[in-house]
Amino acid sequence: MDDDNGTSVNEFILLGFSDLRGYKLPLFWGVLFVYLVTLCGNSLIITLTLLDSALNTPMYFFLRHLSVIEILYTTTIVPRMLRDLLFSHPVISPVGCFTQMYFFALFGIAECCLLAAMAYDRFAAICRPLHYATLMNRQVCVGMVGASYLMGITTGTTHSIFIFTLPFRGTNIVHHFLCDILPVLRLARGDTFWAEVENLVLTLLFIIAPFALIVFSYVRILITILGLASAQGCQKVFSTCSSHLLVVLLFYGTASIAYMRPGANTTQDMDQIISLFYTVVTPMLNPFIYTLRNKEVMGALRRKLTKHL
Repeated sequence: MDDDNGTSVNEFILLGFSDLRGYKLPLFWGVLFVYLVTLCGNSLIITLTLLDSALNTPMYFFLRHLSVIEILYTTTIVPRMLRDLLFSHPVISPVGCFTQMYFFALFGIAECCLLAAMAYDRFAAICRPLHYATLMNRQVCVGMVGASYLMGITTGTTHSIFIFTLPFRGTNIVHHFLCDILPVLRLARGDTFWAEVENLVLTLLFIIAPFALIVFSYVRILITILGLASAQGCQKVFSTCSSHLLVVLLFYGTASIAYMRPGANTTQDMDQIISLFYTVVTPMLNPFIYTLRNKEVMGALRRKLTKHL
């Protein structure tokens, strides 16, 4: 990568929250607190679903991997962000930028696909209860999780290689707190048409398609719920889906606002606030959503506490 004078561009500057100045320290402690809660909450879910036999079901198998992804996803972003909040010259090497972009795309797409797998699991449990054991056997669940990671690896590799084979000349300032795809792509010079086409195609395949599967699953679930004669049955079915549906709305809602808003209506500060929510805050909320609203998880937690205390 060469600049306009022919010299090598050997670093990017993550502008991030540099305009906040006096608020950097409070933001540092706030992000650190959220990160630690994220690690503890998701680690708790991983531990409970591994140790408690009552949680040895496909739903909690997917939930365990969702917690693993949330930990890795935030760890890709937050430690670097905390470092940049403490230092006045937040620079990152091209290799570091490539690596962060790769893992950010990998775990983001893997989460999209895993949320779709969880929606299909709820569809099979509610709409095909007699065939559930066959539809969601161990091999199918492992295959779905493996496919989620594979799609993430494919997307992360393709995105990162396409973008970092483009020439970067002139400015090296990234108007973001991480090496996200679009802010880095804006710095590239020359013909970026194919990189933008590739970005659009992969977005349609690995973000819109899983979301369409989630919508289809919940439409079928809603039809099934409306066909139940018992109000108690409707409430029971809804309670099994509400936690997952809330997580989907949080993840896809904030991500779609960040990536699908018209460019004329965006500001850099607003972009970063929205990105901060879905990259840092949402992974912290997921363990609370799945534990506080889930009697089985709370029961497993009480059993483990009783046993050890």
